[in-house]
Amino acid sequence: MTASAAASPATWLDLIAGRRSIRRYVGGRLDPGVIEQLLRAASWAPSAHNRQPWRFALVEAAGWKERLAVAMGQRLRQDRLADGDDAAAVARDVERSHARITEAPLLVLVALCMDDMDRYPDDRRRRAEYMMAVQSTAMATQNLLLAAHALGLGASVLCAPLFCPDTVAAALALPAGWEPQGLVTIGAPANGGKEPVRRALADLVWRPSGAASGPG
Repeated sequence: MTASAAASPATWLDLIAGRRSIRRYVGGRLDPGVIEQLLRAASWAPSAHNRQPWRFALVEAAGWKERLAVAMGQRLRQDRLADGDDAAAVARDVERSHARITEAPLLVLVALCMDDMDRYPDDRRRRAEYMMAVQSTAMATQNLLLAAHALGLGASVLCAPLFCPDTVAAALALPAGWEPQGLVTIGAPANGGKEPVRRALADLVWRPSGAASGPG
């Protein structure tokens, strides 16, 4: 993109503030060109060492959506009932999850892959390297959400795959080494979503005070 073609800062800030989580959609499959635009935007996210550890599984066929929804629903039911939760409430949650997954025109399962990340002999640095891959994948997910909004689409993230990564990987027959991080539903929005509430910056920002001393 050239400097002259770039959107103004105000436009980008409006885009960020205007994004909403959309969970209901209208219409059928998305145009392949639109899907490519979404994925290219996601792939331009920053990443640790520029290793780009994100991976994207596209789920459009009804059969695969149903397979995923049923598998995740079974795991959700199992976990919630083991917690002693009310069976009727659990059934409602399972039904709601099934609808969100099966009714979306497009599912993008965002996964991470550690194949290209650095390897260390100690647990401390291995954990840090893994967290950098998680953060990189999360930034790609944010790009995906903003791109969908910029293209007039609705999108929402389901974090449930983090609670059942093996279930999701098996249901979608993911390639070896792909670790599910989130499931993004995308489609033409059926509504404008709920008005979000954000905490005051004063509650979130801290600055060190006093004179800083050097190490030692």
